[in-house]
Amino acid sequence: MSYSKRISRPYRWVGLLILGTESLLLVAQIPAVIPGAAVSSPQFQPTPEQIGDSLMAHQRYQAAIEAYKGAPRDSAQTLNKMGVAYQLLFNNEEAGRCYSAAMKIDPKNSIAINNMGSIYMAKKDYSKAERSYRKALKLDPKSALFYKNLGTALLAERKYEKGWLSYQDALSLDPTIFDHSTSVRVENPASIQDRGAMNFYMAKSCVKAGMTARAIDYLRLALNEGFTTPKKILADAELAALRSVPAFQQLLASQGVYLTPVAASPAALPSVQQ
Repeated sequence: MSYSKRISRPYRWVGLLILGTESLLLVAQIPAVIPGAAVSSPQFQPTPEQIGDSLMAHQRYQAAIEAYKGAPRDSAQTLNKMGVAYQLLFNNEEAGRCYSAAMKIDPKNSIAINNMGSIYMAKKDYSKAERSYRKALKLDPKSALFYKNLGTALLAERKYEKGWLSYQDALSLDPTIFDHSTSVRVENPASIQDRGAMNFYMAKSCVKAGMTARAIDYLRLALNEGFTTPKKILADAELAALRSVPAFQQLLASQGVYLTPVAASPAALPSVQQ
């Protein structure tokens, strides 16, 4: 499976990273490709960081790392970007070193602190990940991304209600935080049970935010991953608003639970003779 397919697959247990350019605020977007006109200009001399950003946009992560190595080594922003490139190559050790170096240069760099949290998540050190995300939130309390990552760490620690509350905070700041197509995502080796928990509480958060279709998608995943059952779903007051939704009824029907009367088949109807 290619790196790009593994990174972009939707609805997976993921950690979100931030590259840390001035033009990016809450989501981990790939930097824009250097405009072709500027590249062709004889007067334009791209910096190593700009070259690295362009290579990142084309998913040439190893080449991007080599380009970033040519940038000044006292730049927390460049070190963070290099860490993201290493992590997208699944080299978490080098990624962690880059994030640590960035934090030494700039201890209040919330972006590097958030990204370090994703390293702890990959190592299943969820308590350290939680602390990283909380520290990042103290520096940037309006980041939907940080709340989302904190919620994921809390769910991994089985702190389900707290995780759900963090997801709600994330959605209140950015209703689209769970489906940013431009986010840099790195899969974490969480258990099926943990992914099921995440999907179940994401469903509850989506119901609260009025995103019915997405909530049903997450419930389907939670059911498939064995975290919940139709009985538990029907007993959950937060999910009661879905009962009149046909797609929700169809989901439960696929599990053998019918909220509406099942139409009798023609063979079961009384027959008459004329």
